[in-house]
Amino acid sequence: MRLLHTMLRVGNLEESLNFYCNVLGMKLLRKKDYPGGEFTLAFVGYGDEANHAVLELTYNWGKNSYQMGDAYGHIALGVDDIYATCEEIRRQGGKITREPGPMKHGTTVIAFIEDPNGYKIELIQLGTQGSAHQSTEVAGASA
Repeated sequence: MRLLHTMLRVGNLEESLNFYCNVLGMKLLRKKDYPGGEFTLAFVGYGDEANHAVLELTYNWGKNSYQMGDAYGHIALGVDDIYATCEEIRRQGGKITREPGPMKHGTTVIAFIEDPNGYKIELIQLGTQGSAHQSTEVAGASA
């Protein structure tokens, strides 16, 4: 088994595609309208779906916003230079909700940003994190 994708419902597909593709550097892998169901699916990611987990952005026609549930945590992205990445995201109008720095009670360097729909995205400086389970567990507890 392997993780294929994570689905996020979005209120404005073009705005979300701009954020994930232009601000975060993902590629639009495929996009399809489903007129019978009145929705559009767009898949974005850093590599092809055969070898990488991706994000499925679901736009339900005419639905412009969603309630953010308290069960959702965040998506995590590994970055080579967290400080430069945050500056570039800020330059492009992205929202930094936690500036880069060591996580509480640890040494992993993290930052948090928010997409246009309010979804949280954790940036993790590659090479500073412990085991994936430990980093997510502790970071999730402090987020």
